[in-house]
This record gives sequence, C-alpha cells and structure tokens, in this order.
Amino acid sequence: MRQGAAVAAGGGLKAIIAALLANAGIAIAKFIGFLITGSSSMLAESVHSVADTSNQGLLLLGHKTSKRRATSEHPFGYGRDRYFYSFIVALMLFTLGSAFALYEGIHKVQHPEELTSPVVAITILVVAIVLETFSFRTAIVESRAIKGDKTWWAFIRQSKTPELPVVLLEDAGALFGLVFALIGVGLSVATGDPVWDGIGTIMIGVLLGIIAIILIVEMKSLLIGEGSGQRELATIMAELTADGIERVIHIRTQYIGPEELLVAAKLAMRKGLSMSEVARAIDDAETRVRAKVPVARLIYLEPDLDRTTDGSATVPR
Repeated sequence: MRQGAAVAAGGGLKAIIAALLANAGIAIAKFIGFLITGSSSMLAESVHSVADTSNQGLLLLGHKTSKRRATSEHPFGYGRDRYFYSFIVALMLFTLGSAFALYEGIHKVQHPEELTSPVVAITILVVAIVLETFSFRTAIVESRAIKGDKTWWAFIRQSKTPELPVVLLEDAGALFGLVFALIGVGLSVATGDPVWDGIGTIMIGVLLGIIAIILIVEMKSLLIGEGSGQRELATIMAELTADGIERVIHIRTQYIGPEELLVAAKLAMRKGLSMSEVARAIDDAETRVRAKVPVARLIYLEPDLDRTTDGSATVPR
C-alpha cells in the first residue's frame, strides 16, 4: 500500500472512531436534555446524533467488509463496500436527520410549546459543541495529511477515500446544527416565544438535507466508478511511453476501491520489436507506472497497431 493510502486508511479510521465516541456521548446528553426541557431543537439534535452514531458504525462495517479476499464471483475484491456503506450513510442522514428535523420543526411552529428548564438545554448544547469540535478537529487534521494543495471543497469532490469527506461534512453539519439549536432555544427564552425553537429545528433540517444531497451525489459517483484525475492520468500515460512504446493509443482507468486503481491501455509499439522485446517493454511499463502511482495495482496493457492518423491517445472524457 502506498504511503498516502496508508495515511488515508489510518486517518479515516481515527476520524470515524473519534466521531463515533463523540456522537454517542452527545446523543445521550441531548436525549436527557429533551426529556427535561421538551425542546424540539433538542429532540431533532438527539435524533441527528443517534443517526450520526449509527453512520459511524456503518462506515466501520464498510471498512472491515472491504478487506475480504477476492472470489470467483467478485474477482476484483470488495473495495467498493466502502462506497456502498458511505452511500447508505448519506441516505440515513437525509431520512433520519433532515426529514425528521423538518417534520418536528414544522409541527412545533404550528403548535408551539413552552420550554421547561431551558438552562439545562443550553448547558447540554454548549457541552455538545465542545465535544463535536473535538471530533471535527480530528477529521480536519487527518484529512489535511492527504488533502495536499487542494481546497476543502475540491478534496470532498475528488477524494477517492469516502470516510473522511463523510465525517468532515457530518461534523460540520453537527456543529452548525448545534449552533442553530442554541439560537432557537436562546431566542425562545429571550422573547418568551417558543416558536423560535421550532424555527431552529427547521434550520437544522434544511442544513442536514443540503449536506445529505451533497454526499449522495458524491458517493453515487464513486459507487458507479470514477477514473483517475487529470494529473494522475497524465503521470500514468507519461510512464507508459518509454523504451519500445511509442505512445498510448487508448486508455481507461477506474477506481475499484479507495486504494486500488484499474488501468487498461492499448499501446503502439516501436516497429521491428521481437515478441520477447514487446513482453519486456510491457513489463517495464507496468513497473514504471506502479513506482509513480502505487495505487495502480491492476494493470492490463495490450500492444496494438496504431490506427489513428493524428497520433493522439484516446482517453475517457
């Protein structure tokens, strides 16, 4: 495994475990706060934390099942299990988090109820913000190790390791959700109008819905299959064209797991090479590619005739 992949795997697990512990503790505290205060914001945040805790469990499950050995039925292994469970996490965030918060918030706006012991709710929310900040900070630190010079948005959009973007967006949503809940409870106390608690709950639902849709779109793309980025693809093509290989006629790449890239290409060979020289050139090309792009574990190269007239390689668009 390449160093970057090892960092991503280890960092992903560390961020997931930190989020799991934080969310489990926060969920218990929020439910206690809801039972004492009757705040809809607290209830929405409680369900949100329960969903987040379940989500971390699913991410851990996906990480474990993806390590299963390849079989005749699944010859490329189970690497995409991590994409599948991350997609389920996005769906759960939408249904258990967003939909419930919107329902509860609208209900509380239509039928507002006075809060009891709002100080308890505020105290629990502040403590939850501290714990969630710890989880969010862990995710940021672990993500920064593999993010490189990309923006955070580009990292979320382009990362082939699903767990870190999921945890990052979940933790960000949880932090903003806690702030919205705190604002809703605070305004209800300050104005004496409990409708603000319902409005805060609606804001939480909208926020979770936006995050869930972003994750659903990104995880669906990974689940279907994404190829190399432009920089990585250019590196692969550069390493393929050397020695007896004149150029790349046709190339396709696809990530079949976060740490496993499939490369298939047809290569135009230099004229006059013997069969043994062609075989040696192919083997050397594989070695060069793996040295520069270690995640390219599966490489299938085929010598072929150059049938194009402009000398350009055919690459995915």
